[in-house]
Amino acid sequence: MTGTKNGLLRRLSRRRLTDTALAALAPVVACGVALGGLTAWTGAGGAGSPTVRINVSYGRVFLPFGETTETSAYFDITNTGDTDDRLVAVTCSGREAGLSRHFMTPSGAASKESLNSVDVSAGDSLSMSPHGVDVTLTARPGWRPGDLVRCTLRFERRGSVDALAVATPPGAAPA
Repeated sequence: MTGTKNGLLRRLSRRRLTDTALAALAPVVACGVALGGLTAWTGAGGAGSPTVRINVSYGRVFLPFGETTETSAYFDITNTGDTDDRLVAVTCSGREAGLSRHFMTPSGAASKESLNSVDVSAGDSLSMSPHGVDVTLTARPGWRPGDLVRCTLRFERRGSVDALAVATPPGAAPA
């Protein structure tokens, strides 16, 4: 009887050991799967990525006046994301364009300053105008009122945003 009892105890001990190992294995596997998934998500840029949402609308470009070919384009830019961004470059009709700011000096003279970039804060808007920030560009010959001008605005975080600007005579009422 003692031999049978010892055999039974050994089988019970092995079974308990196996059951315990299986019970411990389930959480370890679940943690491994979760860690693998989080690693893949982070590697793909999902973790910690700020939300940058830039909308560009109401594009207009003034037709040049007189003999000059230099003109200005204006856009309304809205950052509905939760991270600040910066407009760093613009091209219009495939040509490089510049950013500038127009302002009045203390003596009352109009002045223009070239800019390297323009900040667009999270949750804020930038409405370009002849009295503030604008895009300075060279007009293509033959532009007429109502023509659409293709522009690409490049942001530091968001990347490139394509927009259309409507050719408008200077001083015309906004559409």
